[in-house]
Amino acid sequence: MNSQYPLADKNLANISFATWACVKGLLVVGLLGLTGCVTEGAAPASDSQTSDSSAVDQVEIPDLNGLWQAVGTAHWNLEGGHAAKGPATIVLGALGGIPAGHSYVVDGPIPYKAEAAARRAEYRVAWNEWDPVVKCFIPGIPRQTYMPLPFHIVQSENKLFVAYEWGSNSRVIHLDRPGTRAELPSWMGYSVGRWEGDTLVVEVTDQMPDTWLDATGTWHGEALKVTERYTVRGPNHIDYEATIEDPQVFTRPWTIKMPLYRRVEAGARLLEYKCIPMAEDAVYGHLRRGADMTAPTVKNLF
Repeated sequence: MNSQYPLADKNLANISFATWACVKGLLVVGLLGLTGCVTEGAAPASDSQTSDSSAVDQVEIPDLNGLWQAVGTAHWNLEGGHAAKGPATIVLGALGGIPAGHSYVVDGPIPYKAEAAARRAEYRVAWNEWDPVVKCFIPGIPRQTYMPLPFHIVQSENKLFVAYEWGSNSRVIHLDRPGTRAELPSWMGYSVGRWEGDTLVVEVTDQMPDTWLDATGTWHGEALKVTERYTVRGPNHIDYEATIEDPQVFTRPWTIKMPLYRRVEAGARLLEYKCIPMAEDAVYGHLRRGADMTAPTVKNLF
């Protein structure tokens, strides 16, 4: 394959057909912003951003192409905790339990404001009824990154396309649109990136306020801003950090940190996990003709 995106070419061979079809469409049109609208009259790049671009020219840009995955329990509980029974243990036994995990929060407990913490406590009591991911809503950023399935990065000079196996979701990270914002919020938000030395820094704004950051009621509001940092530490390892800001909900910015690992096994590639069929029983099972409302299954939750 010969294109104007040499970094992307060598890694497209192992991507699934569905993902490749989407990526191909983006590449043909020059990876234009198909996942977010740019506000007209957006501020031009500042002098400091121009200086940053000059500095980047002197540093070899890391190659992030490939299949990556977070390994751990962040998608369950960012603050960690002991193993516990879940709503599915009555059906799946030990396979339905929630594993123990350590905290991924760098600087202590999540700094919720008092009223926001009370709301989170209410969510935690019946988290499986409230968590949007249970219903197959898009997890948003940063949660989509550490869902327990891999994601594939396709890198070019001015854009990065990221395809996620969970829900077959995707986003574009724009390296050539500094200072821009989306006109409307979306479930994956609007991602603008830049290189700081060998670290990719991505600012994600304009996300829907309905997403959670894990399965323990870790909610946010409309003012959410996520600043991601991808730092390559070796051929198969990325240090991932995400700083979360929302002055309406948190008393201060706070950061999570975890490693991302390259999937290196033979034949590793992005597959599909269309979660809507998986959520139908839980969301709509009680509406089916002849449904047994006393049966011990997750369909009784709604």
